Amino acid sequence: MNRFAFPLCLLLAGALIGLAELPYQWLSELGFRLQRLWPLGGDGALDPLLVLAPAGATLLFVLLAWGPLAAGRGGGLTGVMALQTARSDAERERALAPLSLRHQLARLPLLALTHLAGLSVGTESPSAALGAALLLALRRRLVPLQQLPLALTAAIGGGAGLGAAFRSPLLGAAYALEELSAVSGFNLVMPTLVLAGIGTLFTTGLGQPARLAEGVAVAMAAELLPLALLITVLAALVGVVLVRLLVPLAQWLGPWLRSRGLPLAVAIAALFTLLAMASGGISLNDGSLALGPALAGTADSPWWAPLPRLLGPLLSIAIGAPGGLMHDSMSLGAVLVGPWLQQLPAEQQAALAAVAAAAAFSGACRTPLFCGLFVFTLQGNAAVLPWLLTAAAIAASIGRWLGGISWNEAQTEAFLRASAKG
Repeated sequence: MNRFAFPLCLLLAGALIGLAELPYQWLSELGFRLQRLWPLGGDGALDPLLVLAPAGATLLFVLLAWGPLAAGRGGGLTGVMALQTARSDAERERALAPLSLRHQLARLPLLALTHLAGLSVGTESPSAALGAALLLALRRRLVPLQQLPLALTAAIGGGAGLGAAFRSPLLGAAYALEELSAVSGFNLVMPTLVLAGIGTLFTTGLGQPARLAEGVAVAMAAELLPLALLITVLAALVGVVLVRLLVPLAQWLGPWLRSRGLPLAVAIAALFTLLAMASGGISLNDGSLALGPALAGTADSPWWAPLPRLLGPLLSIAIGAPGGLMHDSMSLGAVLVGPWLQQLPAEQQAALAAVAAAAAFSGACRTPLFCGLFVFTLQGNAAVLPWLLTAAAIAASIGRWLGGISWNEAQTEAFLRASAKG
């Protein structure tokens, strides 16, 4: 019986992770359904209730996130990353604090307000944080799981949470391997694949409109290689700019929000709402409603769409919305090139938009395997996968060369400084 105890615990953990991800998917779907009511860049009339919804939800979010629910700000993965370098019991305890299930439940109101307001972040990081918290909680109660080291448990749970949420075990394993874990190999990859695979049996496709691009299956012509390389470099630089702007903005805005409270909260809500009105809703959410058509070769975003797609995430992430840069950077890359490719056949538009999405994503996050696989997961075009991985690898090199500190590194450093002071 003992030799079956560990697999049975993994089976239970995978099922619980999949079920736990469902509320996040439902909230994400709600956000996209609200966004579809906007003209999305067009000149259609706006319902006053649509304008009031992001304004009121953003104001309430800021007041709660910088007040009683301050611990729920951000993507939630700093604890996982801090665990990888923790050397003492005190450091491990500090890293575990934001990874408790109670902490994840306390983040739900902020997550709900994030999607009601249309704040420009996705569910990737919260899903991973939930998976890590759940597996750590099970490890405390199920003896067979205690054979996994603490840091490894958090990384496996984080990868499994993301993989289950996006119904791609391989994607979750790549994320755990490149971003979350200080170790690699069979002991990381296999449990992550198992947990995420079981979790996908319970999750849904809700809240993932970009995956409407699935089914494109045409190889990109070799003569497009020079254009693809140019797009890779430009999109990678845009990803670098996103992080270069975000890190100092978040560091500057935080103290202001703490000291000014309601007046600045009102100003941010007004600014976010004005941006949504001016762009017809293009700045809202994580950009999946623009990314999906781009990856299918049917993009119709206006030429100015990259500006609200840049400003929306900058403002949303800087004020602590639960989420990260993943879909935001992919969408930014896709809408950056979309309007200039419309003279090409649809299949070539789709391939080059995917290259741009992977390059912007990898330029910002510098995890080439994960970034290339994520775009492939959304588009489903195996013929373009080598191009995506190549573009992501080039962009990651550009990001490491020009990008300075990454967003996750900046968040982890801030968390460790705050924990040391506490």
